[in-house]
Amino acid sequence: MSNSAPPYIYPIEIAEADIDFMGHVNNASYLTWVQNAVIDHWRKIAPDDAVARHLWVALKHEITYRRPTFMGDNVVAQVVLQKVQGARAFYQTLIRRGEDVLVEVKSSWCCLDARTKRPTRPAKDIVERFFNGA
Repeated sequence: MSNSAPPYIYPIEIAEADIDFMGHVNNASYLTWVQNAVIDHWRKIAPDDAVARHLWVALKHEITYRRPTFMGDNVVAQVVLQKVQGARAFYQTLIRRGEDVLVEVKSSWCCLDARTKRPTRPAKDIVERFFNGA
């Protein structure tokens, strides 16, 4: 599959613990938000038995910071699954405040068998659910 899947919107709640010494969101919080958003995307679209059989772990994140995020901002993660190759999935996640892109994250993930913890390919019919707007 090479065409991107429809965007998935994940609401983000900014907590006091997310704010750093400069008064805006700490860089590490963005990674937590991306991980939560991608995993939530998987859990919302994949069938329950597939969710139980598979785990996803991040392999790589490439982050571009565009604007700071502050306590009280209304932000969402816009998650787009770009492609799945074998056991790997490639995502683009935009952290947005309205129309403004605050942070862009390109990430790759590996699907693991929940029992063996070894890489495994998700079944084609499961992957298709993400690209067909399930």
